[in-house]
Amino acid sequence: MKEIGGYFELERFSGSLLHDKALPLSCGRACIEYLLEQKQIKKIALPVFLCDVVRESCLKAGAEISYYRIGADFMPRDLNLSEGEWLYVTDFYGQLGFPQLVGLHEKYPNMIVDNAQAYFKMPLKGIDTLYTCRKFFGVPDGGFLYTDAPERELPTDISYERMNFVLGRFEKSAGEFYADASCNNDYFSTQGIKRMSALTENLLRGIDYESVKNKRSENYLYLHSHLKDLNLLDVHPVEGAFAYPLMLRNGAEYRKKLIENKIFVPILWPNVLNEAEKDSLEYELAYNVLPLPCDQRYNTEDMDRIISFFK
Repeated sequence: MKEIGGYFELERFSGSLLHDKALPLSCGRACIEYLLEQKQIKKIALPVFLCDVVRESCLKAGAEISYYRIGADFMPRDLNLSEGEWLYVTDFYGQLGFPQLVGLHEKYPNMIVDNAQAYFKMPLKGIDTLYTCRKFFGVPDGGFLYTDAPERELPTDISYERMNFVLGRFEKSAGEFYADASCNNDYFSTQGIKRMSALTENLLRGIDYESVKNKRSENYLYLHSHLKDLNLLDVHPVEGAFAYPLMLRNGAEYRKKLIENKIFVPILWPNVLNEAEKDSLEYELAYNVLPLPCDQRYNTEDMDRIISFFK
């Protein structure tokens, strides 16, 4: 029976989800597993330069994995897919253009695009595409999947007990809640495929996406205008950018200095440092690329503070 009266819960929002036409799932991992299971994908090619979560999800879904290399433009190189094998393409830092993706899809129709770092890039028709929410917004879960795979009944995630790190950082420092955030990341490795929690869906409906996209774009362009001459990567502007990828020969040394000054620049794919050859491009990309923060929380003054470490 529906409750009436009593104290108030969190306000309910009625805005757009941006990805309203996608299937809302609990995380990117769930999107991958759902897609592989529903389309009965048995073989898949992954880039060497990739987080181990994707590989674990593919193995959990029972898929056989092969690997391919990428170039400095983040495009696949020397692909040689076997019969029935799917191609998994990651849009690193949102740097892959639509013409590149269309060209790949024409050659490899069985293709999945991972837009975990390109939330504001809408999917191309006919290409299975997935997104994650936690890389862009203060929510405890959330992923979106565009697919023509048959939809099935799923349990819904419950996330109110995992909101502590999100709420805590709103009023205090990140360090005080880092352990909680890590526990939340680990949570998804033990869960099956679930729908997005009602709490996260509600929070996502309260976001001004146009404002977020514009702020991220502005900050990215500002960093690029000051750092492009130092950047060993030839990167282009991105709408609603995830981060600004600055590659330096001694990037690892700068990362340490930035973190000491409370500018948190992670190694996004630490597993690559253990799995790739030290003289490989993949190792260099993991070790020396600095994903500089440029999201909606920050302004030009914050970008100047980041830039000052490279001048």
